[in-house]
Formats: sequence, structure tokens, C-alpha cells
Amino acid sequence: MSKQTIVTGIVLLVLSFFLLTILGCEKSSKHVKEPVTYTIGDPVGDWGYPSPYGMYPRGPGYIQMSFIFDTLVWKDKTGIIPALAEKWEYVKSENAYLFQLRKAVTFHDGYPFTADDVVFTFSYIKEHPWLWVDSRIIKTAQRVNDHMVKVHLSRPFAPFLMNIAGVLPILPKHLWENVTEPERFTEAGATVGTGPFKLVDYNKAQGTYLYEAYKDYYLGRPIVDRIRFLRINPETAPAALKRGEINACSVPPDIMQHMRDQGFTIEEEPPGWVVNLFINHKKEPFRSRNFRHALAYAINKTNIVQIVKKGHAVIGSPGLLPPSKGVWYSAENDCYEYDPAKARGILEDLGYSLGPDGYYQAEGQRLDLELLIASPTEEEFIRTAEMIKKDLEGIGIKIALRSLEAKTADSRIQNWHFDLALGGYGGLGGDPDVLRGVIIEDNFNSARYDQNKELVRLLENQVRQMSQEERIQTVHEIQRIYAEELPSITVYYKKWYWAHDGAVSLYYTPEGLGPGIPVPTNKLCFLEPH
Repeated sequence: MSKQTIVTGIVLLVLSFFLLTILGCEKSSKHVKEPVTYTIGDPVGDWGYPSPYGMYPRGPGYIQMSFIFDTLVWKDKTGIIPALAEKWEYVKSENAYLFQLRKAVTFHDGYPFTADDVVFTFSYIKEHPWLWVDSRIIKTAQRVNDHMVKVHLSRPFAPFLMNIAGVLPILPKHLWENVTEPERFTEAGATVGTGPFKLVDYNKAQGTYLYEAYKDYYLGRPIVDRIRFLRINPETAPAALKRGEINACSVPPDIMQHMRDQGFTIEEEPPGWVVNLFINHKKEPFRSRNFRHALAYAINKTNIVQIVKKGHAVIGSPGLLPPSKGVWYSAENDCYEYDPAKARGILEDLGYSLGPDGYYQAEGQRLDLELLIASPTEEEFIRTAEMIKKDLEGIGIKIALRSLEAKTADSRIQNWHFDLALGGYGGLGGDPDVLRGVIIEDNFNSARYDQNKELVRLLENQVRQMSQEERIQTVHEIQRIYAEELPSITVYYKKWYWAHDGAVSLYYTPEGLGPGIPVPTNKLCFLEPH
């Protein structure tokens, strides 16, 4: 055999080995499991930094934070279930809750979760008030042992489990104990919790969030590797869903059936999200209860539901709670049927007279009002405001519409810089104590109406009534008085529809997530069923 033949053979052998290596790598690379990313489309995008004190104080802001932080209890399809606490009991003689905490739970940085973290969290919100929980209800939180805590209440509080134990995110003491300005805390430790996901990226400008599964989660590693929230135009979201660019998004009612026919799963929310006409009852002419009644009689809510929502909404009850609240809802408060003649009669009894231009005036001053639109990006808000304007001008009240970005409008409402404002909020599907939050508490979703002392008394008392039957009667009376006082007008309850590809079994949680947030993206959807 020649030397050249030997060299040629060696070269061919090397080339063959190299080729087999490449092909082998290529073949094996096809079997490498790609990370599973679940993408959710969101029309707004930015809901604030997803820490307990950095989130924007609306439902979606809380949901973003809830993927990272766990609470003592949570909710699934059946109701309240164990979370960081595996068992609990109410000690009536002490007006206290005793929580048996789970063992072998760790924070995202590996630190063990103990009773000290729970005690610390309850103490921390007393020093640094957190909007979503009234810390005045907590008298003390005591460590019994490493995995047991007793929480003493300052008064009986019927919705404690749902509205406090199921809402308050437990903070890691070792990372928060020296934080004196929690709203400014954005270092890496600010988003370390015990939840099923860790924050990987938050982009305020783009309105995106990226979460990564926490492999040591105490209920088991999530079934997806990543969850991504992507800001997307509501009009283009359905097309993005069809192209596979997103896995889930809310869809307009008028294409809901089309999406179902295309093979997508549709989730329908029980009505609990309200479109509300806020009234500045702090100034004239809105101080007058009769004037507010005139506004209610002038607005054709049935027409709005049929034309704007095409029937995909429930007409608002003057008592605030929707009919879907079952035993808590009182149908006796369904008053103020559309009656423009009655509305005009009330205005004339108040001393208004029609001017030569067809609008009411008093003492030579025309009755001009401004109506803010708090969500100008949503077509239905614009159309609803336009119909309210038409109805009110139809009885002789001049209305000027003004659209503002949602956060700016919230600020104007909070500071009483408005006449009328059309906005909305969720939570009415939660515990009926939500009535206290949206009637007398100081936030932009609230009517902040304390002029009727009996109403205030009942709102404060209903949470102390541990008997459900007694509490139901009180809640009915609250609705009756509120409907009579009418510090704001419930226009309708929206029906929301979400479409998704079925990759994850989404569902609406009965009575909503946390304090009653109506979204189908419960973090438990992303875990193996237990």
C-alpha cells in the first residue's frame, strides 16, 4: 500500500468522523427541550413594578405581583384553599386565627420561610400602610413556634380569610426589615417571594413582564417554564392569538363566537366589573340628592347595554352589587327606570328653568357639566359617554366630554377635580365588604360618601357580624340606603370574555382573586392539579 493511499485513508476517516459528529450533534439538538413560554396579551401593559409596594393599585397590578408572592390562603375553583398556611382555625374566645404553616418552603433566594416572616409582614404593614389591607384590623401577630402563628384581631372581622389572609403577600423578613421606603425599593430583593414564579424582566416603557418558574416551589414546579405578559392592541390581539404569537387574551364580545368556532376556548367572567358614573357630590349642584336622582332618571341604561354592549352586559343596580352575588344581592333596589319627564320635573322643582337655547339654567347661569372619560382607549367607554351625554342633553343639561389617560383621570377623581367621570373597577364579585371599600374608603374607585351616618354605621358593622344570616340582612339594607342616596350611578356590569389556545386550563375563580379581581389567570392554573 502506498504512502499516498494511507494518507488519503486517514483524511477520509477524519472527515467521516467529523461528519458523523456534526450529524450526531444536529440530531441530538433536535431533542433538546425548548423552554415553554406562555404569553398573555394585555391591552395596557404597564401595571407597575411587581412588588407589593411598587405595583399600580388596580387588579392587574395585584395579579402581576401575585405570581411572585404567596399569601397564607388562596382561592381555586372551589373557594378558599391552603397556601403558605396548610391549616387554620378561628379561636372565638380570643378573636384570633391560628395558622399552621407549611414546612420546607423557601423564598426564591433559598432562605427558609418561617413564622418570623408572617409576624414581620403583619407588623410591617402597620408601620408602612399597604392599600389593599386595613392593618387596623390586626391587633397582634405572635410566633407560637417556627411554623405556627396566632393573629389576634382588634375586632371581629367576618371576611378575614378572604380579604386579609388571602390578599396580604408575605414578605421575606431578611430582605425587608431594613427597608424604610417600600415604594422606592426596587433592588433585586424587592421581588423575592415564595410564589411559583420569579421575575426575570420588567420593562415599563414596553409594558412587558417576564417570569421564570421557581423549580423549588412547595406545590411543585410550574408546568410552564416562563410566563410573559405582552402589551398588545385589543384590536390586533385576536389575530395574534390565531398566529400563535400569544396564548391568551381578552376578546371583544362581538367576536367571541367567531373565536370559539376557530377552535379557541372561551372563558366568560361572572359579571362583577362595573362601569360607573362617578359624581362629585362634594360640590354644587351634585350635593343635592334630588339632583343626582334626576341624572339617574335621565340615563337610559337599557339602551346603553343594547347598543354599546350589544347585550353583553348586565344593567347596573343602584345598590351597587350585581345580581350574580346571589343571596347578598337585593332586587328591591332596582329603581330609577328611564324617565326623562321625571328628570325634568325634579330639575324644575330644584329651581331650574329652560333657557332660550334649550338648556336648563338657574339665576342666568346655564347648567354646564364636564364628563371625564377615564379609559379613552376603550371604544365602549367613549360610546357609553357619548350616549350619556346625549341623554343628559336630551333633558336640558349641557355636557362637555373630556378624555384623559386612565391614571390621570384616577388622579383627578381622587382629588375631586371633576364634575362627572365615567370609569370602572372590578371586585364586586368578591366578599360584600367591597361595598365599604367603594362607598366610604378613600381611594379613586370609591364614592367616598359619608354624609349618611346610618349607611356608614352599617358598612362598619357588617364586617363584625360573624353570622351570615345577620350579615346578609345588613348588606341588603346598605344597598337600599345607597340606592336612595345615589352618590354614584352604576351604569352596567361588563361581561368579559377571554380566548385561549387550551395549552393551560384557565378559569375564573369564584369571587375573584385576592380581594375579588375577575381574571382567569389564577397562578394555580400554571401548576399540576393537586
